[in-house]
Amino acid sequence: MAFPASFIDELIARNPIEDVVGQYVELKRSGSNLFGLCPFHGEKTASFSVAPDKQIYYCFGCHKGGGALNFIMEIESLSYPDAVRHLARKSGMDVPEDESYRSQYKQQERLWALSKDAARYFRQQLTGPAGRQALEYIVSRGLSRQTVTQFGLGFAPDGWSGLLDAMLAKGYRREELLDAGLAIRSEQKGSVYDRFRNRLMFPIIDIRGNVIGFGGRVMDDSKPKYLNSPETLIFNKRKNLFAMNIAKKSKLECIILTEGYMDAIALHQYGFDCAVASLGTALTPEHANLLSKYTKQVVLIYDADEAGQNATRRAVPILEKAGLQVKILRLQGAKDPDEFLKKFGADRFKLLLERSENHAEYRLQNLTRKYDLTLDEQRVEFLKEAAQMISTLPNAIEREIYGARAAKAAGTTPEALKIEVDKAYRRRVSRENRAKERIALSPAVREQPAVRSIHYNNLRSAMAEEGLLRMLLREPTLFDKVSPLTAEQFSAPLLGKAFSLLQSRHFDGLQVSLAGLGEEFSPEELGHLTQVAQKRDELISDEAFADYRRIILNEAAKARLQSGEDLLALRDRLKQQKGYGG
Repeated sequence: MAFPASFIDELIARNPIEDVVGQYVELKRSGSNLFGLCPFHGEKTASFSVAPDKQIYYCFGCHKGGGALNFIMEIESLSYPDAVRHLARKSGMDVPEDESYRSQYKQQERLWALSKDAARYFRQQLTGPAGRQALEYIVSRGLSRQTVTQFGLGFAPDGWSGLLDAMLAKGYRREELLDAGLAIRSEQKGSVYDRFRNRLMFPIIDIRGNVIGFGGRVMDDSKPKYLNSPETLIFNKRKNLFAMNIAKKSKLECIILTEGYMDAIALHQYGFDCAVASLGTALTPEHANLLSKYTKQVVLIYDADEAGQNATRRAVPILEKAGLQVKILRLQGAKDPDEFLKKFGADRFKLLLERSENHAEYRLQNLTRKYDLTLDEQRVEFLKEAAQMISTLPNAIEREIYGARAAKAAGTTPEALKIEVDKAYRRRVSRENRAKERIALSPAVREQPAVRSIHYNNLRSAMAEEGLLRMLLREPTLFDKVSPLTAEQFSAPLLGKAFSLLQSRHFDGLQVSLAGLGEEFSPEELGHLTQVAQKRDELISDEAFADYRRIILNEAAKARLQSGEDLLALRDRLKQQKGYGG
């Protein structure tokens, strides 16, 4: 392990899971566990469980689970080493890092420092002779000096090595500029040159205040119009949002999601400091999860063109899945928020924001525009599609309200449309119930892990392996009786790996707990192992333990026979006994 196991155990002991989680989630005791609303997905009924005796948490809704370190990783979007450092600082502990992690962290620190120095260089260029055109553009867009300073806007000169030369002079290496995505190596000549040239520069800052990348807008007609940093050790565009470092502190009750940097910046300048923008990519589940940590409501303001409308339709279910309430703001008389604010001002925008539509109203209006409701055939098609859409709304009152609106738009009675909506709703619920019944009636499916990336090939052995692990976690001294069982005999590699690691911890005199294995497994794997540990089981007994062990050994022997391994070994032994070879 990169961090000494004894150090991790001490760190976990000093940071009880209930205290760590309790800083983010309101927990209430129920029996031996604590429960609260999951911070990782939206829910109204508490399905998020914390087990102080096991030092683990688990959500029965989204299946996330682990120990205190994994919780900090998830809630603060930190890597495992950074989560260790985070809790160590709070506990007053020094972190004994091995060379591999120290090297990686030093590389991260170098890239953060380099990116920050690059932002300063771009800022200096903006206010120098080379930045005149970019400054004129900024003035034409109506940005104040305060806004330019707040967002650290800069300029990349129209040259091949301006930034490169400046950073080399500061002691950085060419390889570091390549690693930070600030430079490119020519495939033909092998020379290194600046990635960003003749562009207005927008530093991208993460929620902890580190400069992690850049967006650059070209100052001429060359393509692409906007260029973003590539994926690097410190920059992942799927997990970061432009201006989130500012918006997370906003006192406004929503976060406004826009398409571009300039839209987000304009909104901030006019007092709407809750605006963010995606980084040249479509909205991702990671973006939605990040947003859900800081707000309960997202207002989408995408462009009114077809691409913008398509992006809106794709974004709504992603945001809702993260438990966010979604509203959609339609701009009238302007193509984007920047233009609207210049034309009509902040008060008009605030009024528009307060009247933003929820996604059902937005979808219904789009349907209304899609059909010519003066034609009977089109009205019929409209009503069919509207009934299907309205049937997906979970609340009966919402279905009634939007059903009445659709009926009015098509010139029919609410009662007639309600019949169609109810039919569509019953069909959908019936399909879902049948699917659930199929799962419930199939033990082979029911007992499979909730995480699709994990699958049990031998369900009988896997159930015994789960039961054995639960017993070992509850009573580690049983490891002394587990022989001749080995991890290789487990049918599920994930369970075998957990067995091996826990066994090593036991014989090393360490805590036998999943909380100390956070570095060894992916979030999905640890979530599943936590679910296994949370399952109710019979009382520990020698008979049950022996049964689990026997089933695993027998199933492993069957698997070897099926593969032909034992038959070949038997044939070889018989040949040797009879004294002939070949």
